[in-house]
Amino acid sequence: MKYSIVFNKESSDSCYQVSVPDLPGCALTAETIDFGLDKVREEIKSHLAILAEYGEHIPSASSIDKQRKSYELAHPNNYHQAFWAIVEIDITAYLGRSHKINVTLPELLIKQIDQKVSKSSAYKTRSGFIATACLVELKNK
Repeated sequence: MKYSIVFNKESSDSCYQVSVPDLPGCALTAETIDFGLDKVREEIKSHLAILAEYGEHIPSASSIDKQRKSYELAHPNNYHQAFWAIVEIDITAYLGRSHKINVTLPELLIKQIDQKVSKSSAYKTRSGFIATACLVELKNK
């Protein structure tokens, strides 16, 4: 999942405020951008682990354009000082235990899935590809 993150630096503060709008409460303070990018990954994983532990829904990532528009409305004075990045996190570990299911798909579709999986480092297995496609579709409710 690709989560948008926003860096904001108050003019009177030497640190960056780093937050993940799709994960309310997931935020940190960083002295440098590099440190913020490294630490926000850990912060997101920790936040997702807590949600999973309590059986809470794992929020899907919104597009960065949508997040920027929302941020501009909520922070009109700080909007031009903020900058954005995207952090990719594999959320499958936070979705619960895996279960085997029997799925019937057309042969051509299976071949297309296998070709996509073999050519992309984003998907490790056919199941991972299908799970990602399901998450995208569920997000589009």
